[in-house]
Amino acid sequence: MPQQLQNVSHGFGPFWEPDSEILILGSFPSVKSREQAFYYGHPQNRFWRVLAQIYGEPAPQSLPEKKELLRRHKIALWDVIERCDIRGSSDASIKNPLPADLFGIAEKCPLRRVVLNGKTAERLFLKFFEDFPVKAAAAPSTSPANAQVGFEELVIKWKNVLTAPLPCDIIR
Repeated sequence: MPQQLQNVSHGFGPFWEPDSEILILGSFPSVKSREQAFYYGHPQNRFWRVLAQIYGEPAPQSLPEKKELLRRHKIALWDVIERCDIRGSSDASIKNPLPADLFGIAEKCPLRRVVLNGKTAERLFLKFFEDFPVKAAAAPSTSPANAQVGFEELVIKWKNVLTAPLPCDIIR
């Protein structure tokens, strides 16, 4: 029997520092991330390995190491959705999304670029944040569900999005 949709709140706030220049947005945290109360908590998610590879650092293992990697590179993390109906961790099942207050974070730090982690984050960002003050670029999802994009290709595409000359536009 398929798992039922549940109305779920994000459960934890954004990670940011007053000097954050890059905002990486996922769609909504996975069950594992909600359990850990931090981003990209599923052990098979390639997010932390991709960032570490791009910046030439060892992949962070602990929560303090992950936060320090983000701080060093002036990266903030959040998700496009604050609350939704969802089946487990499945982006494809998302219904009734309620957007997060992304404008609040844009007022608190000097964002220069937004990176959208995957097609669902891109679609929802375009739906809810057409007038966002910072240009956004989409990157392939780092989720283990995105198995058609290999690790090396993921690193190349993410590096291109993170280092493209500003201003960057939405990449389709």
